[in-house]
Amino acid sequence: MTYRDTLAYLSSLNKMGIRFGLDPIRFLLERLHNPQNSYPAVLIAGTNGKGSVAAMTAAILVSGGFKTGLYTSPDLIGFRERIRINDRMISRVEATYCAEAVKEKTEEDISYFEVLTAMALLHFHRQRVDIAVLEIGMGGRLDATNVVNPLLSVITNVSLEHREYLGNTLEKIAHEKGGIIKEGGTCLTAAMQGPVIETLKTLCRKRGATLYRLGKEIRTRSQRDGTFSYHGIGASYERLVCPLVGRHQLTNAALALGAVELIGDKGFGVDERAVVEGLRQTHWEGRLELLQRNPMLLVDGAHNPAGAATLRRALKNDFSYRRLWLIFGVLGDKDYRAMVKRLFPLADTVILTRPDSDRALPLDILLPTARAFHKNVEVIENPGDAMQQALSQAGEKDLVCIAGSLYLVGEIKKLHRTSRRPDAIKGERVQ
Repeated sequence: MTYRDTLAYLSSLNKMGIRFGLDPIRFLLERLHNPQNSYPAVLIAGTNGKGSVAAMTAAILVSGGFKTGLYTSPDLIGFRERIRINDRMISRVEATYCAEAVKEKTEEDISYFEVLTAMALLHFHRQRVDIAVLEIGMGGRLDATNVVNPLLSVITNVSLEHREYLGNTLEKIAHEKGGIIKEGGTCLTAAMQGPVIETLKTLCRKRGATLYRLGKEIRTRSQRDGTFSYHGIGASYERLVCPLVGRHQLTNAALALGAVELIGDKGFGVDERAVVEGLRQTHWEGRLELLQRNPMLLVDGAHNPAGAATLRRALKNDFSYRRLWLIFGVLGDKDYRAMVKRLFPLADTVILTRPDSDRALPLDILLPTARAFHKNVEVIENPGDAMQQALSQAGEKDLVCIAGSLYLVGEIKKLHRTSRRPDAIKGERVQ
């Protein structure tokens, strides 16, 4: 296979769509000699924040001297973003090798996500990582990543999402996400709702697992200078810096610090210097990411009501601007009405656009809901045209925010990168 063949092969797998179940990937991995069993792992599930927690956890482990694999989803521009070792994307050569190996051992219908997961697990084995940090794709119990036996299971939070797959109640969704808790294992969570906590407690009790909670065994405190303190199970740190924008990222940072602390006694001890520097050096694209200034161009992958609520708080508390231009596009399987209700009242101008996905919500369906919450709504189907119009009309002190879908964010990032705007931000972390 060539790299072009690899792209064609992966593209052909998208026809299957979403599938739950572990048997296909288990059979495939057995034929690949179970590469996932050659290194320990941390599994991270949750409605929101799991990618940020994964990125921070991996960055701290790398800073501590451990060769660390990181598998996340979705990608913003290309699939190789999902598979990293020490923050370096898998090379085209290695991606081609792993794709060919997986294809040769495939004997049943298999999905795009299952193939990428198998490729990641094989790549980490071939490169002899010390540890892998794996982000769950959807749910947990039946997600393809749940083939590993993790040192630690992290559940960031639980909200109503993907109800057609995970269930219609918080308890059912928590049960699905809690499926990553193993017999005799350890679970760390930031979930706060009573039904969710009770579900996780029950699962841990049945499996003889230990549950740690943010706000109970682990606590943080924000400081006026933008730093924060962490007080965990055994470790405490002062004046830590989280480079990811938004107050919600302090919760994610606390989970990452807790994760590193909990696996520290299992051969992955990290000293304070590595913790401080690893956290400081973390970057995570597409989440409250500022692409340029004057006017500010902000992208955020808020793709569900909980993400929209987080973005709303950030826009109100963490950014200063004169007028807000909101460019919004969403997938049809999302609760877009709740997202519109949270975000649109903040904006001076709303532009509806369509992400490049077969699952994108048609604009003629989105428009009536948009007009119910905002009087000044425009429709520009092409995201690049929508961005250019907003930037051309926005003043230097205005903010253009693009949100609603990670597919949309990826498209905008690709367009903005190729435009090479002189006011683009290169490598800057906004605080």
